Amino acid sequence: MAASSCQNPFRISANLVGSSRFLLPKVELSVVNFPPNVEFSRLGFYRSLTCKEYGGHVHCSSNTDGAVNEEALTPILDMVDNPMNLKNLSLKELKQLADDIRTELSIMSKTNKSFRPSLSVVELAVAIHHVFHAPVDKILWDMEDQTYPHKLLTGRRACLNKSGQVDDLSSYACRNEYDPFGAGHGCSSISSGLGMAVARDIKGKRDRIVSVISNETTMAGQVYEAMSNAGYLDSNMVVILNDRHHSSNPKLDQAPKASINAVSSTLSKLQSSQFFRKFREVAKVLTKRIGRGMHEWAAKIDEYARGMVGPPGSTLFEELGLYYIGPVDGHNIEDLLCVLHEVASLDSMGPVLVHVVTKEEYAVEDNQMGKVSEECVEGPFTIEAAPIRSRPQTYSDHFAKALITEAEIDEDIVVVHAGMGMETSFRALKDKLRDRFFDVGMAEQHAVTFSAGLACGGLKPFCIIPASFLQRAYDQVVHDVDRQKIPVRFVLTSAGLVGSDGATHSGAFDITFMSCLPNMIVMAPSDEIELARMVSTAADIEDRPVCFRYPRGAIASMDPNLHLREPIEVGRGRLLVEGKDIALLGFGSMVQNCLRAHAILSNMGIDVTVADARFCKPLDIKLVRMLCKNHKFLITVEEGSIGGFGAHVAQFISLDGLLDAGIKWRPITLPDNYIEGAQPNDQLAAAGLTGNHIAATALNLLGRTRDALLLMC
Repeated sequence: MAASSCQNPFRISANLVGSSRFLLPKVELSVVNFPPNVEFSRLGFYRSLTCKEYGGHVHCSSNTDGAVNEEALTPILDMVDNPMNLKNLSLKELKQLADDIRTELSIMSKTNKSFRPSLSVVELAVAIHHVFHAPVDKILWDMEDQTYPHKLLTGRRACLNKSGQVDDLSSYACRNEYDPFGAGHGCSSISSGLGMAVARDIKGKRDRIVSVISNETTMAGQVYEAMSNAGYLDSNMVVILNDRHHSSNPKLDQAPKASINAVSSTLSKLQSSQFFRKFREVAKVLTKRIGRGMHEWAAKIDEYARGMVGPPGSTLFEELGLYYIGPVDGHNIEDLLCVLHEVASLDSMGPVLVHVVTKEEYAVEDNQMGKVSEECVEGPFTIEAAPIRSRPQTYSDHFAKALITEAEIDEDIVVVHAGMGMETSFRALKDKLRDRFFDVGMAEQHAVTFSAGLACGGLKPFCIIPASFLQRAYDQVVHDVDRQKIPVRFVLTSAGLVGSDGATHSGAFDITFMSCLPNMIVMAPSDEIELARMVSTAADIEDRPVCFRYPRGAIASMDPNLHLREPIEVGRGRLLVEGKDIALLGFGSMVQNCLRAHAILSNMGIDVTVADARFCKPLDIKLVRMLCKNHKFLITVEEGSIGGFGAHVAQFISLDGLLDAGIKWRPITLPDNYIEGAQPNDQLAAAGLTGNHIAATALNLLGRTRDALLLMC
């Protein structure tokens, strides 16, 4: 390898690999000097634009300390700007491209974004884009966490490498040219793909629809509803099941897995071949003409034979009306290309399901790449996902401790956990509660009604669901819990903004949609001590449902080991700091930012009152009335959407006549748009929820506009 560099704040190096067929045997290099204020991103040069026989790549990276940082080489990926660049690559080059993608994911994993689920679909994404023709053909993904190889192959590499700004991720997070339907929590790709397939048929088009689903999402009912409808409508589409041999249910993890060997590979190729498919179609026509039950008899033989050679459960997809092919080794690009080429060439054959078996821990043969893959697997995902001893204490840690304390006192307490994956804190809770802990995976609707049944049976269920995932079970919350006043205790984790996971996992709407329910008690702790008290409060409530939310991330106070079993009186807030000029009424974690605003304003000579509402419903009307009567200005602050806590305060002060009495009220909520992934502080700044923003709002109310502008500069 040869390298050329210049000693200034930006480094430029040409990295050449002698074994690559893209490079000349002898290459002359020269040093190029650039002024230190020039900005570089990633540059590429080619000896010929029309011939890929020779080529090279220039890496440019910021190097403010003058040191030369060694970068991993990704020669094939560097040449891919869009999926069309994959069409003429050889099998060897496609394998190298898959290695390059893993290398790139390892580099990006140094941020706080999780790329581990994407490791299982690297070869699959390469094969899909080599066979199908995006964006003409529609490729839909079920889970956003598995889409990063797809994004790297569709010209969004630069955006993925820039994760520091809120707007960096917004350009590719939802629908665009290569993503006809936004990937979210899962379960949506078959339904949306079927809709596109039917629309294509009605309009007389011939584009192909490919929906990729994960075995994790197969726990959700929408997947089977979509498959059943796809089998009934019989529209042409390809469903690819990415079976990662991973399940939140330990019994399923211990069940027999679909094995990959030479026999299964041969059978998968046979099942996908045009000859075999046409032979089956001809046999169907002949047996129908013969009559006398011959068609039904032949169909049973076909199902029995395919069930014998296929993995356990494969006949389920056939019963739903999808033609099953598999299992296929998801890391063998040659097998993937063979099967997908055959599937893509089929016309008027109805829906097809290709069962692809993969694993996240897959490492390539090259030692360097193997290390890269391992680093990416073990890289940081979120604070909650890291081992407890190697990270700061989080709200989830303290919640788990508080609930264990309650469970030791009351044996009727049980826990139902739903959602994608499980935080480290809840694993400790699961080990402690054992048979009283139920993890149902991505089955939120079932989790809610299951919890209601537990409550009806005399137990005290705590239903733990990430705030954004509860949205999928809202109908069950309304009819199966709140309408019947069943005492289910909802624990909404990852409430508010969630950093790099962006709008997909952001819990922005739970305050609004839970507080509008007639029988629901809605509360939120301002710190971990209040969280422990709310756990005790929820355990004591037995006549109606209750929910409380807490944010993702580290705890607020200095004493994480303090735990008081002291229930809070329902509907009672608290006064933290008493002043006279302006009142700040915070809900949940935003109380801490109100205290920061108080410190800023106090230094400017402004006397500020700070109150912790604790409850959105029932609202502490005595506290609100007192704040309105003793102050001219009231600001409510919440990390939730419009229509939540602030709306309840506005409803009360308007009906109580306090607005007529002259109180000036301003709400601070999340803006009426989705905030994409970024650092948490950057997200709060974009939402206008930092201490500085709260202080600036107060200054504007007090008529000190200039000071407000200076504060925000």
